[in-house]
Amino acid sequence: MLSVQDIHTYYGDSYILQGVSLEIPEGCVVSVLGRNGVGKTTLIRSIIGFTPPRRGRVLLRGQEITRLPAHKIARLGVGLVPQGRRIFASLTVRENLQVAQRDLEGGGRPWDWERVAAAFPRLRERSHHRGNKLSGGEQQMLTTARALMGNPRLLLMDEPSEGLAPLLVRNLGEIIADLKQHGLAILLVEQNLPFALALSDYVYVMSKGAIVHHGAAAEFHQHTEIKARYLGIG
Repeated sequence: MLSVQDIHTYYGDSYILQGVSLEIPEGCVVSVLGRNGVGKTTLIRSIIGFTPPRRGRVLLRGQEITRLPAHKIARLGVGLVPQGRRIFASLTVRENLQVAQRDLEGGGRPWDWERVAAAFPRLRERSHHRGNKLSGGEQQMLTTARALMGNPRLLLMDEPSEGLAPLLVRNLGEIIADLKQHGLAILLVEQNLPFALALSDYVYVMSKGAIVHHGAAAEFHQHTEIKARYLGIG
């Protein structure tokens, strides 16, 4: 689904991503782990087109998208759940979702208001409330639902469990697992290691703008030195 090939991304003169490569197979959840400030969000921004890499390539289903503008990348089937939520505060829940709605290509069951409302019952209850009247957890639900309304084939999720109560984290995990079962590819950037490992097929660990480890999620618990050195987990 996605191939990131040796990308190098800068903010001005600051060299952030230093030759990052990774693969996301169709229908798989791939997690990127690492401490704060190692380049995980920059990786997301490089894929979606907010901060294009200066060198390297990003391929979506074999098509190069490296320097396309973000709106064209979204139209090719990439959805984004950004860190910090970034909802439209002056719009209602329903309006936030309508803005993002896009038809599903190629058949299957589309994400529309009824499907979102079934997956996120709280959003149905709050459908006429403006974004700035929602709790943090409700805003995170809305951000995830808004990305799904675009009917993406690849979903980029940047710290989706951040700030959520344990019950909401569990609900989010169930939704991600269901999306995977329906064939959606997901790149998950997460600080919550148990949450990420429970959902993922593969994991990549980043440090100082580079990938320092990758492998099957089911085997990651064996790598105690990697967890201690790069994630601070004893």
